[in-house]
Amino acid sequence: MKAVSKIVAVGVAIVVVVVSAFVLIGPERLWSTMGPADLGPIDFATLKRRKSPNDALVCPPRLCKAKSDLEAPAFAVDAKGLRAAMVKVIASEPMITAVHIADDALTDRYVQRSALLGFPDTIVVRYLDQPEGTSMVAIYSRSQLGDSDMGVNKARIERWLGKLKKIVSVSQ
Repeated sequence: MKAVSKIVAVGVAIVVVVVSAFVLIGPERLWSTMGPADLGPIDFATLKRRKSPNDALVCPPRLCKAKSDLEAPAFAVDAKGLRAAMVKVIASEPMITAVHIADDALTDRYVQRSALLGFPDTIVVRYLDQPEGTSMVAIYSRSQLGDSDMGVNKARIERWLGKLKKIVSVSQ
């Protein structure tokens, strides 16, 4: 019984230390000890998906060899127009920061943090012109921490595409 009491006491002590760290230094500074929140750029053409289930991808097959989680829709606007619409979608999201905007490559990178614990995810968005004035978007969302994201990255992409489809028509 004493061993169980010690284990419980150690567990409570760990919880107190973690909660205190969150209160005293904040989640951003705490998670930065695990590395920068921004995981950096990716190349969609050579992207290799993670073995752990903590990323999600939507990408046109002609751009990505990696398996997409969702089918990439074609939109009835050029890539610059699609980007302008997506900027509105992203601006409607909580706790998100633009970390790199590449106008020449039509590729942007963001870090979005979870509401409760401030876990950082890096999202890369690329806009691609298609024939007849249409365009497509490639999005890769990945978590910095943990082996599983409990579906957060895929849900983010689905939510963003849903919002985008309310602003821009999907091409037939």
